[in-house]
Amino acid sequence: MGTVAVFVGLDYHDEAVQVCILDGQGRQLANRECRNDSEAIAGFVGRHGGRVRAAIESCAGAADLAEELVGRAGWSVDLAHPGFVARMKQNPDKTDCQDARLLADLERVGYLPRVWLAPEPVRELRQLVRYRQQLAERRRNTKLRIRAVLREQRCPGPAGVNPWTRAWRRWLTETAPLSEQGRWVVQQHLRDLTRLADDLRAVEERLTALTVDDPEVKRLLAQPGIGPVTAWTLRAEIGRFDRFRSGKQLARFCGLSPKNASSGRRQADAGLIRAANPQLRAVLIEAAHRLARLDPRWRALAQRLRAAGKPGSVAAAAVANRWVRWLFHQMQAA
Repeated sequence: MGTVAVFVGLDYHDEAVQVCILDGQGRQLANRECRNDSEAIAGFVGRHGGRVRAAIESCAGAADLAEELVGRAGWSVDLAHPGFVARMKQNPDKTDCQDARLLADLERVGYLPRVWLAPEPVRELRQLVRYRQQLAERRRNTKLRIRAVLREQRCPGPAGVNPWTRAWRRWLTETAPLSEQGRWVVQQHLRDLTRLADDLRAVEERLTALTVDDPEVKRLLAQPGIGPVTAWTLRAEIGRFDRFRSGKQLARFCGLSPKNASSGRRQADAGLIRAANPQLRAVLIEAAHRLARLDPRWRALAQRLRAAGKPGSVAAAAVANRWVRWLFHQMQAA
């Protein structure tokens, strides 16, 4: 059995994994449920073949199981894009046996829509980066709730004072003409903001310590226009730049490429593609706004696009697209 090649589809669930095994001709050797344990799965498959090529849909927990099967059992494991696998099924029925068999068959014929299996350090960094993004989103929502209370009670704020400065917050806590209940609600929100600021400071310190010796983060921070948050996000969500063939492919992965909506002689775009991490795209668009203000090269591009009648949002997306392509080559050359 040590030299027999088999193709395995793993339909992942928290408690158990459906395991389908096919031979090289597509004949089903087994299709049964195993407990969610790499040793149990490897032992079951090992009775049918020694050289294993497996596929598992990318979902929460699947990467950990895949890495265990690669490291402990010596398998070749590919992560599959669940959305593309579902489109390729062409069957309204759904069972775990069918899903596992489809994954095994796609792996066998070489049509599996693969996604990158990030190593454990990158997955750990992603957890911290995404937790920081959640905290920042909660802080933004809390600020919006405070402004909503002020609008409801018709408190426009002192003239000439920018919101969220020390002077503005002093006005908010001391002299804003709020009702008794409105002031109490604002105080609760301000308490939440203080706690969120402490949590953000703690996670950023942890991110700094985690990436202090990371060569990719150091190279990113050396690029103009990239600060710690941008560098952490790019490292967590992109991982390695050399896994992309070109800057164009990287820009498409980041969701910065326009979607083609051409038909016949009509050539048109239909906005940015949606198959991307929205937080990664947002960070890159924010970086593009900074570059368009501070860097002469990208400011000239943004001004040229606006002069051609493009909206500011379109100009920022175009700057982000070009900048990511440029960054790809800078990271390759470093």
